[in-house]
Amino acid sequence: MSSEAMTSAEYIKHHLTNWTYGQFPDGNWGFAHNAAEMKEMGFMAIHVDTMFWSIFLGVFFLFFFRKAAKKAEAGVPGKLQNFVEWIVEFIDTSVRGSFSAKNALVAPLSLTIFVWIFLMNFMDLVPVDWLPTLAGWVGANFFGMDPHHVYFKVVPSTDPNATFGMALSVFVLVLYYSIKIKGIGGFAGELTLQPFASKNKAVMGLFIPINFLLEFVSLIAKPISLALRLFGNMYAGEMIFILIALMFSAGLGMGIFGGFLQLGWAIFHILIVTLQAFIFMTLTIVYLEMAHHDH
Repeated sequence: MSSEAMTSAEYIKHHLTNWTYGQFPDGNWGFAHNAAEMKEMGFMAIHVDTMFWSIFLGVFFLFFFRKAAKKAEAGVPGKLQNFVEWIVEFIDTSVRGSFSAKNALVAPLSLTIFVWIFLMNFMDLVPVDWLPTLAGWVGANFFGMDPHHVYFKVVPSTDPNATFGMALSVFVLVLYYSIKIKGIGGFAGELTLQPFASKNKAVMGLFIPINFLLEFVSLIAKPISLALRLFGNMYAGEMIFILIALMFSAGLGMGIFGGFLQLGWAIFHILIVTLQAFIFMTLTIVYLEMAHHDH
C-alpha cells in the first residue's frame, strides 16, 4: 500500500483528491500540488483524471458496441452480440414501460446513460491503490514529481463535477422538450397555474407566485437530486474501500480480515454500481416523459 510514509488521514485525503490543472491567481497555468493550490485556482480548473476516465470509458463503450454491431448476423449470435442484444433489449423494455410519447432520442440516450454510468461506477471495484500507485510511480520516474503530490482518482462518478455535468445535460433536454412540445405559454402555465387554481382572477393572481415557487423548486430539484444521489452513493462506497485498505497496514491479522471485508463489500457494491446507473437512467426517462405531456 502507498500509505507507508503517510498517516491514515493523509492517505484518505490523498485518495479523495483529484488531479487538478488550472490557472493560478498570478495568471500561470499548471498542476495543483495540494488542496490550498486547488482553492486558489477556483473556477478556472479542470479535474484531469475525471475527464480522462470519463472520455476513455465513453470511447470504450462506443468501440465495444460498434464492434458488436459490425459483427451482428441474423443467425445464431455469438457471445458478444448476445450480450449487447441483451442490454439493448433491457433498455428498450425500460423505455417502453416508462415513456409513452414518440421520440427517437430517448432509447439511445437511455442506453448511453446506463452503460456509461455503469462503466464509471465499475471503476470503484478496481483496488484503490493500484492505479494511483502506478500514477505516482510514473510521476516520480518520468517527471521527477513527489508521489505524494500525484493525485489520481479513477472513479468519475465520485466527482460532483461529473455527476452534475450529466444531470444538467438531462435538465437541458427536459427544458428543451417542455418548451418544444407545450410552447413557452404552456410551459409557463405549468409553472404558475398549478397546483392551486381558482376561477376568480384576483385569487388566481395571489396563487400564481405561490404556484411558481412550488413548481420551480420541484423543477430545480430534478437535476440536483440526479447528481447528488449518484455522487453520494459512489463517494460513500469509495470511502469504505479506502477505509478497508487502511487495515492492510495494521498487521497480518487485520490484513486478512480486511481482505475478507474487501471481498464482501466488492460483491455487495456490484449491486450499488448497477442500481445507481439504472436509477439515473430511469429518472431521465421519467423526466422526459413528463416534459412531453401536459398535466
